[in-house]
Amino acid sequence: MHNKRETTSHQTTANTDVNQRAQLLAQGQRTLTELPQAILELGSIFARSGHELALVGGPVRDAFLGVAVHDFDFTTSARPDDTHALLDKWADSTWDIGKEFGTIGAARDGFVVEVTTYRTESYVPSSRKPEVVYGDTLEGDLTRRDFTVNSMAVRLPELELVDPTGGLDDLIDGVLDTPAPAEQSFDDDPLRIMRACRFTSQLNFYVSETVMKAMTDMADRLQIVSVERVQAELERLIVGRNPRAGLELMVETGVADVVLPELADLQETVDEHGRHKDVYEHTLTVLDRAIALETDSDGPVPGPDFVLRFAAVMHDIGKPSTRAFEKDGTVSFHAHDIVGARMTRKRMRHLRFDKATTKDVARLVELHLRFHGYGEQKWSDAAVRRYVTDAGPLLERLNRLTRADVTTQNRRKARWLAAGMDDLEGRIAELKEQEEIDSIRPDLDGTQIMELLGLRPGREVGQARAYMLELRMEEGPLGEEEATKRLLAWWAGRQEIS
Repeated sequence: MHNKRETTSHQTTANTDVNQRAQLLAQGQRTLTELPQAILELGSIFARSGHELALVGGPVRDAFLGVAVHDFDFTTSARPDDTHALLDKWADSTWDIGKEFGTIGAARDGFVVEVTTYRTESYVPSSRKPEVVYGDTLEGDLTRRDFTVNSMAVRLPELELVDPTGGLDDLIDGVLDTPAPAEQSFDDDPLRIMRACRFTSQLNFYVSETVMKAMTDMADRLQIVSVERVQAELERLIVGRNPRAGLELMVETGVADVVLPELADLQETVDEHGRHKDVYEHTLTVLDRAIALETDSDGPVPGPDFVLRFAAVMHDIGKPSTRAFEKDGTVSFHAHDIVGARMTRKRMRHLRFDKATTKDVARLVELHLRFHGYGEQKWSDAAVRRYVTDAGPLLERLNRLTRADVTTQNRRKARWLAAGMDDLEGRIAELKEQEEIDSIRPDLDGTQIMELLGLRPGREVGQARAYMLELRMEEGPLGEEEATKRLLAWWAGRQEIS
């Protein structure tokens, strides 16, 4: 028998849930009534032709979270050919690039819509592509979707909510659950395992116990999904609201062993003797700190910045393979920056990231230790110039990664390192103002060098230019006259030696 206090507690919880539901419903209604007239008109066109049309999935979820609808994803009872014909009546242009999966696209007045026939889909063993079977009801289409919070729809034009799987309740609770049993859902589409991690980051939700168990049991099924689709989910996870939570879920369920094993392997650096810090936890802390250092859209590193964030994730992945126990009982990770950069390039190429992004992330990993030692021995102006030149367009990100990498609990050491970074950035600003440091070039270009030395393009011209660049780094701008004298003297010395 419940006592009075328990009854009151249950009533309070129930009242809170009712209030939250009412608030979400009101918020969603406000957002949906602001749908463009052209979108509502599309619903009327389908209805007059005897077909259902409903806004579905992410746009509906976001509407109840108070986010304006920008993605117009629809589902319909119409088959693709009928959908195409109806969209032709409404749109300025249409396309059927997704027709084999039941999807027709269209655009009008700057609005882009995708309309997909009710369907079910599943993967056969060892297949990378889903088999598509058209369905007959909206409720049936919704129950085959990935998570309950994405299984809500709003019929157009009447704006009627359809929520057969309890998505609104899960939205209130901040939980990711599947409409069908999790094992069946992930077997139908293994990419949903990765999407669970992405939504954990993007929505800052947690997964249900049954979803977590199914993810753990079925993580290997991700191997049949195309690398490009996995990469897209990982990228969206990294730029989400709480990427740490998404990555922790990946590691805890074994998904990281399949998608990003370098992250999972960081746990191997933990030992029972406490001889060095937990590199896995350190990495997640660096990620959090790097995110906190992102700027607004007017700053040098507008957030969310994938390159900075992923560099934070990958910056220490070279440590497990370089770990060594020294005679004095300490642990070292010599050259883990170089090894980590190589591992980063390999993993990102495997995941089919574009070359520019791969190059930038790997370069930050390679340079992330460059600052260390600055406070112990004051750098020359030449060393500061090299730091800036080596970082190139990544300088602002590198400075933020360097700051984020200071996670020591020793407050005195942390203040000392922060002061050193402040000093370095101040010197960079001074030198930049003096000589446009971020575009350092030798005082003489290749054409001038060839004319002065009577050379044709070749290795010797490159050597001469390297010498002039070194002079520029060491001594700053020389001016054309002085630079000419120094070049001719260097060349004369080489000729005597030869």
